[in-house]
Amino acid sequence: MTTERSHIDVSGIPVEVHRKGIKNLHVGVYPPNGKVRVAAPPHLDDEAVRLAIVSRLSWIRRQQQGFARQERQSAREMVTGESHYFEGRRYRLNVVEHPGNPRVRLANNRTLELRVPPGTERSSRQQVLDRWYRRQLKGRIPDLLNRWQPVTGVDVADCRVKRMKTRWGSCNIEARRVWLNLELAKKDPVCVEYILVHEMVHLLERHHTDRFRELMNQFMPDWHLRRDELNKAPLAHEEWAY
Repeated sequence: MTTERSHIDVSGIPVEVHRKGIKNLHVGVYPPNGKVRVAAPPHLDDEAVRLAIVSRLSWIRRQQQGFARQERQSAREMVTGESHYFEGRRYRLNVVEHPGNPRVRLANNRTLELRVPPGTERSSRQQVLDRWYRRQLKGRIPDLLNRWQPVTGVDVADCRVKRMKTRWGSCNIEARRVWLNLELAKKDPVCVEYILVHEMVHLLERHHTDRFRELMNQFMPDWHLRRDELNKAPLAHEEWAY
Protein backbone atom coordinates (compact mmCIF):
# COMPACT_ATOMS: atom_id res chain seq x y z
CA MET A 1 0.00 0.00 0.00
CA THR A 2 1.43 3.38 -1.03
CA THR A 3 1.61 5.96 1.73
CA GLU A 4 2.16 9.70 1.31
CA ARG A 5 3.57 11.47 4.36
CA SER A 6 3.30 15.17 5.22
CA HIS A 7 3.32 17.45 8.25
CA ILE A 8 0.97 20.19 9.42
CA ASP A 9 0.69 22.30 12.57
CA VAL A 10 -2.63 22.59 14.42
CA SER A 11 -2.87 25.01 17.36
CA GLY A 12 0.82 24.56 18.07
CA ILE A 13 0.70 20.76 17.85
CA PRO A 14 2.85 19.16 15.13
CA VAL A 15 0.87 16.50 13.26
CA GLU A 16 2.29 13.82 10.98
CA VAL A 17 -0.20 12.93 8.26
CA HIS A 18 -0.14 9.61 6.40
CA ARG A 19 -2.43 9.42 3.37
CA LYS A 20 -3.20 5.91 2.20
CA GLY A 21 -5.97 3.81 0.75
CA ILE A 22 -8.35 3.72 3.71
CA LYS A 23 -11.97 4.84 4.04
CA ASN A 24 -11.92 6.72 7.35
CA LEU A 25 -9.60 9.13 9.13
CA HIS A 26 -7.87 7.89 12.30
CA VAL A 27 -5.97 9.92 14.89
CA GLY A 28 -3.36 8.45 17.23
CA VAL A 29 -1.25 9.88 20.06
CA TYR A 30 1.91 7.88 20.75
CA PRO A 31 4.50 7.50 23.54
CA PRO A 32 6.76 8.66 24.87
CA ASN A 33 6.11 12.33 24.11
CA GLY A 34 2.58 12.28 22.70
CA LYS A 35 3.39 12.59 19.03
CA VAL A 36 0.24 12.94 16.92
CA ARG A 37 -0.17 10.90 13.76
CA VAL A 38 -3.14 10.87 11.42
CA ALA A 39 -4.02 8.20 8.87
CA ALA A 40 -6.27 9.77 6.25
CA PRO A 41 -7.86 8.78 2.93
CA PRO A 42 -6.12 10.37 -0.08
CA HIS A 43 -9.13 12.55 -0.97
CA LEU A 44 -8.97 14.52 2.31
CA ASP A 45 -6.96 17.74 1.97
CA ASP A 46 -4.98 19.41 4.75
CA GLU A 47 -7.88 21.65 5.72
CA ALA A 48 -10.17 18.66 6.26
CA VAL A 49 -7.48 16.96 8.35
CA ARG A 50 -6.96 20.17 10.31
CA LEU A 51 -10.67 20.39 11.15
CA ALA A 52 -10.64 16.77 12.30
CA ILE A 53 -7.69 17.49 14.60
CA VAL A 54 -9.35 20.63 15.99
CA SER A 55 -12.43 18.60 16.90
CA ARG A 56 -10.20 16.20 18.89
CA LEU A 57 -7.87 18.73 20.53
CA SER A 58 -9.16 18.15 24.06
CA TRP A 59 -8.70 14.39 23.73
CA ILE A 60 -5.22 14.80 22.17
CA ARG A 61 -4.06 17.08 24.98
CA ARG A 62 -5.35 14.68 27.62
CA GLN A 63 -3.36 11.87 26.02
CA GLN A 64 -0.23 14.02 25.84
CA GLN A 65 -0.59 15.04 29.48
CA GLY A 66 -0.88 11.39 30.44
CA PHE A 67 2.39 10.56 28.69
CA ALA A 68 4.05 13.58 30.31
CA ARG A 69 3.08 12.26 33.76
CA GLN A 70 4.21 8.72 32.97
CA GLU A 71 7.15 7.51 35.01
CA ARG A 72 10.45 7.35 33.09
CA GLN A 73 13.51 5.38 33.97
CA SER A 74 16.82 7.14 33.85
CA ALA A 75 19.61 5.50 31.84
CA ARG A 76 20.60 2.24 33.51
CA GLU A 77 24.19 1.97 34.73
CA MET A 78 23.88 -1.77 35.45
CA VAL A 79 25.16 -1.51 39.02
CA THR A 80 23.95 -2.94 42.32
CA GLY A 81 21.03 -1.05 43.80
CA GLU A 82 19.32 -0.01 40.56
CA SER A 83 15.66 -0.73 39.93
CA HIS A 84 14.80 -3.05 37.06
CA TYR A 85 11.42 -4.43 36.03
CA PHE A 86 10.24 -7.92 35.13
CA GLU A 87 6.61 -8.93 34.45
CA GLY A 88 5.36 -5.67 35.90
CA ARG A 89 7.26 -5.91 39.18
CA ARG A 90 10.18 -3.80 40.35
CA TYR A 91 13.37 -5.58 41.41
CA ARG A 92 16.61 -4.39 42.96
CA LEU A 93 19.59 -5.34 40.80
CA ASN A 94 22.42 -7.18 42.56
CA VAL A 95 25.55 -7.47 40.43
CA VAL A 96 27.80 -10.34 41.50
CA GLU A 97 31.25 -10.52 39.92
CA HIS A 98 32.15 -14.19 39.66
CA PRO A 99 34.29 -16.26 37.28
CA GLY A 100 32.37 -18.36 34.78
CA ASN A 101 29.50 -17.89 32.41
CA PRO A 102 27.27 -14.86 33.00
CA ARG A 103 23.70 -15.50 34.08
CA VAL A 104 20.60 -13.84 35.51
CA ARG A 105 18.17 -15.16 38.09
CA LEU A 106 15.43 -13.94 40.39
CA ALA A 107 17.14 -14.41 43.75
CA ASN A 108 13.87 -13.68 45.57
CA ASN A 109 10.73 -11.61 45.06
CA ARG A 110 12.70 -8.38 45.40
CA THR A 111 16.12 -9.07 43.91
CA LEU A 112 17.30 -9.64 40.34
CA GLU A 113 20.77 -11.14 40.43
CA LEU A 114 23.21 -10.58 37.57
CA ARG A 115 26.36 -12.71 37.72
CA VAL A 116 29.18 -11.61 35.41
CA PRO A 117 32.95 -12.13 35.21
CA PRO A 118 35.03 -9.48 37.02
CA GLY A 119 35.59 -6.34 34.95
CA THR A 120 32.56 -6.83 32.68
CA GLU A 121 31.63 -3.46 31.15
CA ARG A 122 28.20 -1.83 31.45
CA SER A 123 27.22 -2.56 27.84
CA SER A 124 28.09 -6.24 28.21
CA ARG A 125 26.11 -6.44 31.45
CA GLN A 126 23.14 -4.94 29.63
CA GLN A 127 23.47 -7.51 26.85
CA VAL A 128 23.41 -10.36 29.38
CA LEU A 129 20.24 -8.97 30.96
CA ASP A 130 18.61 -8.35 27.58
CA ARG A 131 19.30 -11.94 26.50
CA TRP A 132 17.61 -13.14 29.69
CA TYR A 133 14.61 -10.88 29.06
CA ARG A 134 14.38 -12.25 25.51
CA ARG A 135 14.40 -15.87 26.69
CA GLN A 136 11.74 -15.16 29.28
CA LEU A 137 9.42 -13.42 26.81
CA LYS A 138 9.95 -15.98 24.04
CA GLY A 139 9.25 -18.78 26.51
CA ARG A 140 5.76 -17.40 27.12
CA ILE A 141 4.78 -17.15 23.45
CA PRO A 142 3.75 -20.80 22.77
CA ASP A 143 1.25 -20.87 25.65
CA LEU A 144 -0.16 -17.48 24.65
CA LEU A 145 -0.63 -18.58 21.04
CA ASN A 146 -2.25 -21.83 22.16
CA ARG A 147 -4.70 -19.79 24.22
CA TRP A 148 -5.53 -17.02 21.75
CA GLN A 149 -5.43 -18.69 18.33
CA PRO A 150 -8.65 -20.66 19.02
CA VAL A 151 -10.30 -17.52 20.42
CA THR A 152 -9.47 -15.30 17.45
CA GLY A 153 -9.45 -17.95 14.74
CA VAL A 154 -6.09 -16.55 13.64
CA ASP A 155 -3.24 -18.89 12.77
CA VAL A 156 0.08 -17.15 13.47
CA ALA A 157 2.86 -18.65 11.35
CA ASP A 158 5.63 -17.13 13.44
CA CYS A 159 5.95 -14.94 16.53
CA ARG A 160 9.30 -13.34 17.35
CA VAL A 161 10.84 -10.85 19.76
CA LYS A 162 12.92 -7.83 18.84
CA ARG A 163 13.77 -4.41 20.21
CA MET A 164 11.52 -1.72 18.77
CA LYS A 165 11.59 1.99 19.50
CA THR A 166 8.22 3.03 18.13
CA ARG A 167 5.77 0.20 18.79
CA TRP A 168 4.94 -2.44 21.34
CA GLY A 169 4.25 -4.88 18.52
CA SER A 170 3.99 -5.21 14.76
CA CYS A 171 2.93 -7.78 12.21
CA ASN A 172 3.49 -8.86 8.63
CA ILE A 173 0.09 -9.75 7.25
CA GLU A 174 1.34 -11.60 4.18
CA ALA A 175 3.76 -13.78 6.19
CA ARG A 176 1.34 -13.99 9.15
CA ARG A 177 4.25 -13.09 11.40
CA VAL A 178 3.95 -11.18 14.68
CA TRP A 179 6.74 -9.28 16.42
CA LEU A 180 6.71 -8.37 20.12
CA ASN A 181 8.85 -5.61 21.59
CA LEU A 182 11.57 -6.90 23.91
CA GLU A 183 10.49 -4.26 26.45
CA LEU A 184 7.27 -6.24 27.01
CA ALA A 185 9.26 -8.69 29.13
CA LYS A 186 9.28 -5.95 31.77
CA LYS A 187 5.52 -5.35 31.65
CA ASP A 188 2.61 -7.04 33.37
CA PRO A 189 1.65 -10.30 31.58
CA VAL A 190 -1.84 -8.92 30.86
CA CYS A 191 -0.17 -6.21 28.77
CA VAL A 192 1.77 -8.79 26.77
CA GLU A 193 -1.47 -10.62 26.02
CA TYR A 194 -3.09 -7.37 24.92
CA ILE A 195 -0.32 -6.57 22.45
CA LEU A 196 -0.26 -10.10 21.05
CA VAL A 197 -4.03 -10.14 20.50
CA HIS A 198 -3.88 -6.62 19.07
CA GLU A 199 -1.41 -7.77 16.42
CA MET A 200 -3.33 -10.98 15.77
CA VAL A 201 -6.46 -8.94 15.09
CA HIS A 202 -4.45 -6.90 12.59
CA LEU A 203 -4.10 -10.14 10.62
CA LEU A 204 -7.88 -9.96 10.26
CA GLU A 205 -8.21 -6.18 9.88
CA ARG A 206 -5.18 -4.17 8.74
CA HIS A 207 -6.22 -0.78 10.15
CA HIS A 208 -7.74 0.57 13.36
CA THR A 209 -11.22 0.64 11.90
CA ASP A 210 -14.57 0.16 13.59
CA ARG A 211 -14.32 -3.52 12.63
CA PHE A 212 -10.93 -3.75 14.33
CA ARG A 213 -12.37 -2.35 17.57
CA GLU A 214 -15.39 -4.63 17.32
CA LEU A 215 -13.11 -7.65 17.00
CA MET A 216 -11.03 -6.53 19.97
CA ASN A 217 -14.20 -6.08 22.02
CA GLN A 218 -15.32 -9.56 21.01
CA PHE A 219 -12.07 -11.38 21.72
CA MET A 220 -10.77 -9.35 24.68
CA PRO A 221 -13.54 -7.26 26.28
CA ASP A 222 -11.16 -5.69 28.81
CA TRP A 223 -8.57 -4.60 26.23
CA HIS A 224 -9.05 -0.92 27.15
CA LEU A 225 -8.04 -1.69 30.74
CA ARG A 226 -4.99 -3.65 29.59
CA ARG A 227 -3.97 -0.81 27.27
CA ASP A 228 -4.30 1.68 30.11
CA GLU A 229 -2.19 -0.55 32.35
CA LEU A 230 0.53 -0.64 29.69
CA ASN A 231 0.40 3.12 29.30
CA LYS A 232 0.86 3.56 33.05
CA ALA A 233 3.91 1.32 33.20
CA PRO A 234 7.33 3.06 33.40
CA LEU A 235 8.92 3.72 30.03
CA ALA A 236 12.49 2.66 29.41
CA HIS A 237 15.12 5.30 28.87
CA GLU A 238 15.04 5.29 25.07
CA GLU A 239 15.31 7.81 22.30
CA TRP A 240 11.98 6.76 20.79
CA ALA A 241 11.69 7.77 17.13
CA TYR A 242 8.81 7.57 14.65
